[in-house]
Amino acid sequence: MILYKYILKSHIGPFLFAFATVVFLFLFQFIYKTIDQLVGKGLSIWLIVQLISYNMAWIVTLAVPMAVLVATLMAFGNLASTNELTIIKAGGISLRRMMIPVILCSIILFYLMVKFNNEVLPEANHQARVLLGDISRTKPTFILEPGKFSDDIGGAKILVRKIDPVSNKLEDIYIYDYSNPQVRNIFTAKSGDIGFTADLNNIVMNLENGEIHQLNVINPSQKYKKVKFNKHRITLSSEGFGLQQSGEGSFRGDRELSADSMVSIRDSLIAQVNDMSGKLSSASSELALELAKIPYRNLTIRRTGVTSDSLGQSLNQANSNIISLYDNVIMKKTQRQGIVLNSRSLLSQVSRYEVEIYKKYSIPFACIVFVLIGAPLGYRVKKGGFGISAGFSLLFFLIYWASLIGGEKLADRGLLSPLLGMWIADIVLGIFGLYLMFKSS
Repeated sequence: MILYKYILKSHIGPFLFAFATVVFLFLFQFIYKTIDQLVGKGLSIWLIVQLISYNMAWIVTLAVPMAVLVATLMAFGNLASTNELTIIKAGGISLRRMMIPVILCSIILFYLMVKFNNEVLPEANHQARVLLGDISRTKPTFILEPGKFSDDIGGAKILVRKIDPVSNKLEDIYIYDYSNPQVRNIFTAKSGDIGFTADLNNIVMNLENGEIHQLNVINPSQKYKKVKFNKHRITLSSEGFGLQQSGEGSFRGDRELSADSMVSIRDSLIAQVNDMSGKLSSASSELALELAKIPYRNLTIRRTGVTSDSLGQSLNQANSNIISLYDNVIMKKTQRQGIVLNSRSLLSQVSRYEVEIYKKYSIPFACIVFVLIGAPLGYRVKKGGFGISAGFSLLFFLIYWASLIGGEKLADRGLLSPLLGMWIADIVLGIFGLYLMFKSS
């Protein structure tokens, strides 16, 4: 018991030091990436501090497992470098027994981080997005950055050369609107301004002295259109930019929900997919029936003028009937394609929610995995310095993070199950850690 307390005590200092260091590095990276968006926008220091504090939640989520790995490497490395581990092992206590208190603590930490990820993290993410929305309502230019294309805003990408954050005036504006899959509209304007509608559901851009370029994507042979204007107004959806009204009832994204909430949403989406499957089967049957009614599948139909003789009228009537049948087939085919597209969209949402559900457990579980790696690795390296420990920790954390991100991307595209995508890093590194542990024992 005394030995277990001594081993745990040797972890406290390295863990706190590593945790503070990792938090500082992630915080510095966050500030560096967002400094251009925050500074020069007329925001108060208090608002900036609030935004940073809300983003501390996801930083803590990543910092804890990494700090566990650094602390375990340092603690067991120090014990090995001073030959304390050798003396303990000579007393008949194996490395596996020495790891028991650390593993138990990592299990407790896993439980606490799961609670944190389901209660604190979603609320912090939600408050961060709501705050950004509140800022954007008073400063619409917050979502734009001079000289860079914006993210997808209501099915469009926006490039603005100059922005006045005080007056919301814009200069040299380029808007690529691809919200309509059949037509591409490109808007250019020398100047304009940006704002939101009263219900905050749409972004309104008033453009001056510009042009509209239109191209039919489905049928490129159609004429390219170019229209000049003195004044023109564009309305884009603000969905996805946190521009809903603040409050308890405001919309929450997948990273702003607990696992239980996402499970309920996922089950609802799966029920919709099953309903779509029934509709798809029905639409396919209707399409087959319409195809069976067509007498000549390869017949080329052409409309002819009305003739005066009865034979010509009969041919026109036959052509009209066949054209009607083909129109029905096209309509049924379009309905079927719409059902297929909706089903794919729903399945994509299911995968996205499942990824976030499993992530809330797989990242905290890394605390246990990193103990399995850190203890035997520290024993083998026999050096407990922060530099060595940080180097090894960074290597394994990069491997872990690359596997996690890669699994998430593959799962989002439907190439890998979300369960495997989110747990593969823990499984592979966990097996490697067990191998090191038994090898060292």
